Amino acid sequence: MAPRIQLEKAAWRWVETVKPEDIRQEHIELAYRVNLPACKRGACRRNCKGNPNCLVGIGEQAWLGEIDENAFHNIDDPNSERRDKNTFVGLTNLGATCYVNTFLQVWFHNLELRRSLYQCHNSRAQEHNVESDYEPQSICEHLQYLFALLQNSNRKYIDPSGLVKALGLDTGQQQDAQEFSKLFLSLLEDTLSKQKNPNLQNVIQRQFCGQFSYVTVCNQCGRSSALPSRFYELELNIQGHKNLTECVTEFLKEEKLDGENRYFCENCQNKQSATRRIKLHSLPPTLNLQLMRFVFDRQTGHKKKLNTFISFPEQLDMGPFLEGKQDQKCVYELSAVLIHRGISAYSGHYIAHVKDARTGDWYKFNDEEIEKMEGKKLQLGIEEDIAETVKSQTRKPKCSKGYHCSRNAYMLVYKVQEEESADPSRTNVEVPAFLQRLVDQDNHKFEEWCSEMADMRKQSVDKGKAKHEEVKELYELLPTKDGEPYEFIPLDWLKKWLDDSTATKEIDNSLFLCSHGKLHPDKVGESKRVSRQAAQLLYERYGGGPRLDDSSLCRECVGQRCRVLRLKNQLNEDYKEVSNLVKRT
Repeated sequence: MAPRIQLEKAAWRWVETVKPEDIRQEHIELAYRVNLPACKRGACRRNCKGNPNCLVGIGEQAWLGEIDENAFHNIDDPNSERRDKNTFVGLTNLGATCYVNTFLQVWFHNLELRRSLYQCHNSRAQEHNVESDYEPQSICEHLQYLFALLQNSNRKYIDPSGLVKALGLDTGQQQDAQEFSKLFLSLLEDTLSKQKNPNLQNVIQRQFCGQFSYVTVCNQCGRSSALPSRFYELELNIQGHKNLTECVTEFLKEEKLDGENRYFCENCQNKQSATRRIKLHSLPPTLNLQLMRFVFDRQTGHKKKLNTFISFPEQLDMGPFLEGKQDQKCVYELSAVLIHRGISAYSGHYIAHVKDARTGDWYKFNDEEIEKMEGKKLQLGIEEDIAETVKSQTRKPKCSKGYHCSRNAYMLVYKVQEEESADPSRTNVEVPAFLQRLVDQDNHKFEEWCSEMADMRKQSVDKGKAKHEEVKELYELLPTKDGEPYEFIPLDWLKKWLDDSTATKEIDNSLFLCSHGKLHPDKVGESKRVSRQAAQLLYERYGGGPRLDDSSLCRECVGQRCRVLRLKNQLNEDYKEVSNLVKRT
């Protein structure tokens, strides 16, 4: 179809030969472009605004073929938020709280800790009215509820914001993960010590606390003095080492005290050269080994991350490192690896590889996402680095069977090896009735939400299907056949009717009226000529007006425009004649 300006000129070309008083119906129809040929689909790249009969490119393309029902809504399937059978529950990352999530998953999988927390007295939860939302107050209450949800929730992942808020953590700032572990266990120990049940008061010590002593021997008199101490984790230097055994050996190695570091000997009553070493006396059932990856760099004055590969075993024998007490169990099994992805000490992402105590299977906990690690995926401590170039990647050393090698693991959790037992109660932790009631309440809310989302989704699909049928039916009726009655509908309204993202309002022709209450000739480019049958159906469904049919072509406006155009043409002719006379003179 010709451009809009050409169509405009063609519509009024007849004024050159027709006086206003001689205007007939055919001239009016020319001015309103009633008889222009309709464009065929595929002929126009976009709609011809100058042609009221062009009904192509107004948004009909999206409706005329077969449509996938998912196109009628933007609501995800609520079942994608549902926990799969025989899987664990994830934790939402609130911004920069992935380090918190990893520790929570590790502690949740410590069955003794979980069992003890469930036994804590919680009058608020026990007396809670199910008609209102439960809001824990203390750290112990938050952990109880969170662990119960992690165990029996129907959700794929849950929001730990209540606990994070209670701890006073900044969700947008990543904290020192190793420091957080120490502070949280200390806080939990203090909270549990206030419980009335004596078995709960020292849960943290029983689970995580070991004993060692700093033994100093005077080189002059040979006097030995020991300073006993407790530990909840062993902090192992990894710089210059290749495996865990080397790191533990260095931790316990003898240190010389001489020069300014000389030791004041009580026996000699003055400073003497001496040797000092750490002696391990007892180990806890859960042995936390911190690999000191984040160290202070004296040159820059900032922390830096050591990307050293460290090899560690699935089974660790701590017997050779213990002093005396040969009756205690010394063989440990790896139960969790905490990982920091990234090359900087101040940013990156935290992930945990955790062993399921019931089945022995390994799982990768990455905030909301949980994946079972098996086959080739069972590489503990291995996670691709963030923002690391190919050049900076170092080749991973080969590991013997039963060993794993990692440059990103910063904490290893070992559990003392238990004798094979057929007793299911050892690995079976039941959620107490008062907590299960709260979990059931949350599950009910989740099911209601799923049902509500499914209904909204169905309503959108049903509405979309009905609209699809309506458009297919009406679009076929829109074109006007020769000699049949017709009406004008605003182009903008037709586009909005075909755009499913906007609500369809009533048809408004008021802006298209001339001073005589009919269709203004200048507005014909912004309207479309449709069959009366189609117009009738559209007005019945959407209402509006005033209706502009074939009697709404304004003879007065056409006559007035004819006079103006003829006068303009005459003035142009007169100007040319006067110009020629002037030139001739």
